[in-house]
Amino acid sequence: MWSDVQQRQTQAEVPAMDSSNPVAAPSHKDPAMRDFLKIEQLSKAYQKDKPVFADVSFGLDKGEFVCIIGHSGCGKTTILNVLAGLDTATSGYVYMDGREVSGPSLERGVVFQSHALMPWLSVRKNIAFAVESRWPDWSPAEVQEQVEKYVSMVGLSHAIDKKPSQLSGGMKQRVGIARAFAIQPKMLLLDEPFGALDALTRGTIQDELMTIVRQTQQTVFMITHDVDEAILLADRILLMSNGAEGADGYKPGGIAEVVTNTLPRERTRAGLHHLDGYYDLRNHIVDFLVSRAVAH
Repeated sequence: MWSDVQQRQTQAEVPAMDSSNPVAAPSHKDPAMRDFLKIEQLSKAYQKDKPVFADVSFGLDKGEFVCIIGHSGCGKTTILNVLAGLDTATSGYVYMDGREVSGPSLERGVVFQSHALMPWLSVRKNIAFAVESRWPDWSPAEVQEQVEKYVSMVGLSHAIDKKPSQLSGGMKQRVGIARAFAIQPKMLLLDEPFGALDALTRGTIQDELMTIVRQTQQTVFMITHDVDEAILLADRILLMSNGAEGADGYKPGGIAEVVTNTLPRERTRAGLHHLDGYYDLRNHIVDFLVSRAVAH
């Protein structure tokens, strides 16, 4: 069972999947009842009577990897920015580890679509700047040990003293990932960090990310448009609908469905399509994006 259907008061009920299908039968575990991160009744409106999304509630367990998928304009990045403390919701609340999120914090590491490195600093100094901000009382030796550990994790020890202009796009994104992990945040937020990379580089960094997440037991919330990437990386996948005008007026977007990934957690990119249940899971998500991603 891998589909949790999210009910929202402002939208019509989303049809549950056929319970006679053991793969598609809906789970009755409330996806909002998670301990580590709680999002409650979140909404965002730039135009008062037409919120982009409304009544968004979900949660993450500690150590869980969750991806969110939806078409452009549904509000995915806005939700991530609210979780990061870089934006504010029109209404609703976000709690992490028992405290309300009310602004940016080094407890939440963010990796954006662009690497956002300081071009005048080397790889070593870019990451050291973050580590020193996180632990200002650390000695230079402690800072360098932390930097070198995470540069090694992303396979860039040979380039540690190079500047961003000397690195490929994939290498720059690895530095961004290493910097985020080096501050040991309670939660990692990824905004399509591999979207601009070629397929081969993307696959290599996906594998590295999976390895680091398993080693560190990091909690991750990630935006992606890539269905296979979500299936490879995520424990759960949130399917988000777009707001739309209907016969009964405007309906805001929101979390339409929560899909639990029941494939083996030690899955690999190369072996993903050989796993039982992969095509059922993939087809369900693609069907949502093609035919059900507009609020009804």
